[in-house]
Amino acid sequence: MRDILVLYYSVHGGTRALAEAIARGVAEVPGMLPRVRTVPRVATVVERPEPPVPSDGPPYVELSDLEECAGLALGSPTRFGNMAAPMKYFWDQTSGAWLSGALAGKPACVFTSTGSLHGGQESTLLSMMLPLLHHGMFIVGLPFAGQPDVMSTRSGGTPYGASHHAGHDAGLDTTAEELRLATALGRRLAEAARKLA
Repeated sequence: MRDILVLYYSVHGGTRALAEAIARGVAEVPGMLPRVRTVPRVATVVERPEPPVPSDGPPYVELSDLEECAGLALGSPTRFGNMAAPMKYFWDQTSGAWLSGALAGKPACVFTSTGSLHGGQESTLLSMMLPLLHHGMFIVGLPFAGQPDVMSTRSGGTPYGASHHAGHDAGLDTTAEELRLATALGRRLAEAARKLA
């Protein structure tokens, strides 16, 4: 196995930009490939579900993507200090993978985007770690050593994972520091997966 699953949900593009940077970092590690996937929106009207194939961007994740990956990068925008409902909905359907141990012993990392500087980036990152820990995954973070951007980025770099401050109207683009941290996180995850394999 050499694919690293980069699984994210994005509404305004901030989390997607981090996912793309993480995928670039994964691709920098010899023998490792990013497999980028997303999840559909949760429809408020059950008679109108999302189409089976997204109109643009990466395909929707399937449970087989979990089984086939050598590692996982998980990203979601912040929703009141927690992962967004579509991502939570997906994880609530993974009991079969949990029972089989499909993810046990694989490395994982997390990333997020939020509208305010104190909008719950770290609590969202921690909330996304919970299902991964239940699945038996090893969590890979961003160490302060060797990553000066963790301490200098305007979004408040964190050792828990990459983050982006999008602004209350989602008008702020990802900064060079945020993208460097996301790329470094992807590279670190892929290196861990290669060593564990």
